[in-house]
Amino acid sequence: MPTLTSAMAMDGENYLHPEGPQLDNSLFSVTPTSMEPQTTQAATEEEEEAEEEEAEELGHVDTYAEYKPSKSTIGISHPDIVVETNTLSSVPPPDITYTLSIPESTIKNGLLSALQLEAIIYACQQHEVILQNKQRAGFLIGDGAGVGKGRTVAGIILENYLKGRKKALWFSISNDLKFDAERDLKDIDAATIPVHALNKIKYGDTATSEGVLFATYSALIGESQAGGQLRTRIKQILDWCKPEFDGVIIFDECHKAKNATSTKMGKAVLDLQSKLPHARVVYASATGASEPKNMIYMSRLGIWGEGTPFRTFDDFLHSIEKRGVGAMEIVAMDMKVSGMYIARQLSFSGVSFRIEEIGLDGDFKEVYNKAAKLWAEALKTFMQAADELGMVSRKSLWGQFWSSHQRFFKYLCIAAKVRSLVELAQKELEAGKCIVIGLQSTGESRTREVLDENDGHLDRFVSAAEGVFQSLVTKHFPSEKQSREKAPSNKRKRKPRGRQPKVPKHSMDNSIVINITDDSSSDSDGIDTDSNSSPDSLLDNDDVIFVNQTSYQTARIEEMKQDLLNKIAELGKELPLNTLDELIDKFGGPDKVSEMTGRKGRVVRRPDGTVRYESRAEQGLTIDHINLKEKDRFMSGEKLVAIISEAASSGISLQADKRVKNQRRRVHMTLELPWSADRAIQQFGRTHRSNQVTAPEYIFLISELAGERRFASIVAKRLESLGALTHGDRRATETRDLSRYNFENKYGTKALDKITKAILGFIDNKVPPPKGYPGGDAMFFRDMKAGMVDVGILCKEPRIGNNNEKGRSIVHKQNHLFQYFTDNFDYLIEKDKKEGKYDMGILDLAPGNDEIYEETQETFLTAGNPQDGQVVLYKVGLHNLISGL
Repeated sequence: MPTLTSAMAMDGENYLHPEGPQLDNSLFSVTPTSMEPQTTQAATEEEEEAEEEEAEELGHVDTYAEYKPSKSTIGISHPDIVVETNTLSSVPPPDITYTLSIPESTIKNGLLSALQLEAIIYACQQHEVILQNKQRAGFLIGDGAGVGKGRTVAGIILENYLKGRKKALWFSISNDLKFDAERDLKDIDAATIPVHALNKIKYGDTATSEGVLFATYSALIGESQAGGQLRTRIKQILDWCKPEFDGVIIFDECHKAKNATSTKMGKAVLDLQSKLPHARVVYASATGASEPKNMIYMSRLGIWGEGTPFRTFDDFLHSIEKRGVGAMEIVAMDMKVSGMYIARQLSFSGVSFRIEEIGLDGDFKEVYNKAAKLWAEALKTFMQAADELGMVSRKSLWGQFWSSHQRFFKYLCIAAKVRSLVELAQKELEAGKCIVIGLQSTGESRTREVLDENDGHLDRFVSAAEGVFQSLVTKHFPSEKQSREKAPSNKRKRKPRGRQPKVPKHSMDNSIVINITDDSSSDSDGIDTDSNSSPDSLLDNDDVIFVNQTSYQTARIEEMKQDLLNKIAELGKELPLNTLDELIDKFGGPDKVSEMTGRKGRVVRRPDGTVRYESRAEQGLTIDHINLKEKDRFMSGEKLVAIISEAASSGISLQADKRVKNQRRRVHMTLELPWSADRAIQQFGRTHRSNQVTAPEYIFLISELAGERRFASIVAKRLESLGALTHGDRRATETRDLSRYNFENKYGTKALDKITKAILGFIDNKVPPPKGYPGGDAMFFRDMKAGMVDVGILCKEPRIGNNNEKGRSIVHKQNHLFQYFTDNFDYLIEKDKKEGKYDMGILDLAPGNDEIYEETQETFLTAGNPQDGQVVLYKVGLHNLISGL
């Protein structure tokens, strides 16, 4: 009797079950330890705290302050209101010492606004600084989406071009953005600076003499073996630049280089900066560092390394993460004071945010219940098959199982909202507005699988959810391997030629070699038939086991697999269709909808009612240019509905621009929240940009299915920390109205720990279960425990009692369990607030009724670039004028 959605089971380390879901740092991660009470850091702080203050005595004031350049006096005002967070506005930028060379006409005609010119000045000024490690200092432009980073970057390139530095590198995330780069240069009267696309230049060719070399981040790891000679793009770039290169390197949308130590792309970004120490580096992104660990590629900021308080990046990371969001806010402020960072964003004045909680109809609940029960059955079947085969290492198996489980239920959550979204959108269209729908999943991979299975013919819409389930069973169901596959991490030593050692005959008789790999991405059932391999080498391989099997058992395993596939096919008849294809169909087909995604084809309904698969490419247009064409159709008013995925979430402008025909107010509906806040911010910024007639309206659609809040919580957590680091104030992103869905913090972990122990009967929880549960509290705890067994979180145990589930559907149980969780979550936060231990970050004291007096003052000297500075620590007292305290 499964009672939890993927949202509860998919993530979170196994609490008691050794084969339960295992994903890191999730909302529901609970350490698989004993149930003994743990001494928390909060408890220690409680003992040490001498004085406690009521959290209510500290107040939030307005999050933003209107932004005007404080030290730069040139240029005309920006066309729209631009703001800065209160915390960042409380510190000044350094004095200006740099003199611009940009023509007076460009400035007077307003081709670059005052705040864009300010960013250019500070970037060029910071480039005059040489860090302790002999590398030139870099600059981070953290301006929000729509402020005009493109023109600012073009201005930096023009300034350096006029200074005689004729070569520049511009990295971005898509080759299509080369056209935007050319447009930005043209807009500031710098059209004479040529832009060369690296993907159009042959490997090894360095003939281009000057101008901007435009490339994508993925190009940094490109290589060619043509002619038997290895050529790489990064070497080609370095050869073009020459070792003494001191021109500009722009890392546009630089959030794409995050995780620099764990991805080839990130390592290439670090390598390029290291090999061109004199280059003038500019990092540009609205989401430059959603978490401190993603700042690793910003090696030119001079925050860590030789001559700084942090010897390595890891030292910096440890110090910041240990101190929480408040420390991240201080980092952003310090970077601004030092002259290495600037971060403004468009005012959200006029922008409306709202969350629409979508109700679930009876038919959907029935399908959901069937799906949850089949997944619970699949878990038992997978475990039974693995046991019969004697599998020892199951990390890869469960990694695949739970990630598929997560994707399946995500597709269901999205599908539950399609009908309501279409109804909402139709009302907005009738009101004279136009629609932008944000999606992440296109479902193309499943569509192409079905297309291949049917020899290129498709006469029906495809269910992405069914495809995920089917693919899991087809590719990853525990099965016998008639031979051996080498694990990726193992380097097998070759045996010396000659006579092989004898192996006891019985050790190989009637045996099946089963390969166990920890590489969860491997779908291969292939074998390595190395002629030097011997039975010995098989026995030496830790990832290979031998199990005596019979043909009966072989047939039994296959029968279990086929039975599961048949049940999936039966369920598939009721599962929802691919969301993107269904949306386009309900809005009237491709002629009515501008699709800006990365997929190459789609399933459409023809005028006669039949369905077919067709390519998105059009005559005279390659698939690479189709998104730009669809954008033009939307901006001209030819189409009034646009659907965008991640492929169109960076660099593309869909706002109600004063220069385009379609000036209807944009209603931006987020049907599927992106996995990361980086992507969320990028998508939100498509419709709220400079030079717009009206500000957009944002609608977040979240189903009443409590498990979907799990997805929202990931994004909310990132938005909160993103606001702290990229804008110096965690409240900066709370206006997006998702903060109430943020469970991914220490309170979420504590709340989960409490409810799990309460469900298991290990503790008496102070927070009671939700009222009105059919059967009362005892039935609630019994149902929840059974459900956690069914989704692999708890170990299996015999069921007792009757199985009458009247009035207790799976959706109903899930929502009550999440209610119990959020009740505990709210209780813990309220408790910490009352005890004065709730971390509210940087706050404004004395919002009205308090008087501040200084107690002590202490000055600390700090080493810095380009000059030393000081930090003054004030200890203050607070006097409440009303209470007299």
